[in-house]
Amino acid sequence: MGFKTPSLKSIMPPGRYVVAVSGGVDSVVLLDMLMRDSGLKASDYEFIVAHFDHGIRPDSSQDASFVADLAKKYNLQFRTRREELGERASEELARTRRYEFLRSVASHDHTRLITAHHADDAVETVAINLQRGTGWRGLAVLNSDIIRPLLGVSKQEILDYAQHHSLIWREDSTNASDAYLRNRIRKNTRCLTDDAKRQILALRAHQIDIKGQIDREIIDLIGAGPEYSRYFFTHVNPKVALECLRYVTNARLTRPQLTRALLAIKTAKPRMIYEAGNGVELSFTSRNFVVKLIK
Repeated sequence: MGFKTPSLKSIMPPGRYVVAVSGGVDSVVLLDMLMRDSGLKASDYEFIVAHFDHGIRPDSSQDASFVADLAKKYNLQFRTRREELGERASEELARTRRYEFLRSVASHDHTRLITAHHADDAVETVAINLQRGTGWRGLAVLNSDIIRPLLGVSKQEILDYAQHHSLIWREDSTNASDAYLRNRIRKNTRCLTDDAKRQILALRAHQIDIKGQIDREIIDLIGAGPEYSRYFFTHVNPKVALECLRYVTNARLTRPQLTRALLAIKTAKPRMIYEAGNGVELSFTSRNFVVKLIK
């Protein structure tokens, strides 16, 4: 093989984990690595396989069956959900519904979530955000409470691993469609040299470091929560308020959702509960509000 398997134990402390498995090569390789890693003692770790069937492709149910068989092969619990999003569903809708399902499984089973995002995914996501005209946070991508053990691994290395271990996976036919922005971006990022990709990943790491510094400043400013002053958020500069609100909601909300949540902070009556979206709930007293993140 062309790379050394990541040290998963250093990334993942003992505990229970939900592994998002689509059936594609990335998640199939991740699951195989987790099962093969001798450092992850069975007595210290429990893995649950989760698969979201979006119903976008006519054959998506076959992916679900494939992943169910994969979970059975490794003697793991399996969680799945099917939704009929339809072939016209947007990337954003499919992603949102998938993560809502995955987080609901993680919450129900009291686990942490693992996904198979790799280095090339990070490069693509940076490119997508730059094309969309994102702010600086658009460079600090794939940085959340989700565990992503393969971020230091390239797509080619994943393919090499799969071939070396004679793994079988499902190919998603929509990956070849130009209807999806990520697919169009991927055609361009594939042409980047390894050095160019390393520079982008280094820039991402630098922006994540800056984000960490800002987050620490925010904690000093508003406290560790989960209860915060409505007076502060009402009277501080709106840009600062939105940045602070983004932090306390764990970056789960879009810009429009943050704006609406800030309006609720300013106007909501005591004892009101506001559903901000994506598992974020705000409850109010006359002076303060409490943030609840539903996994």
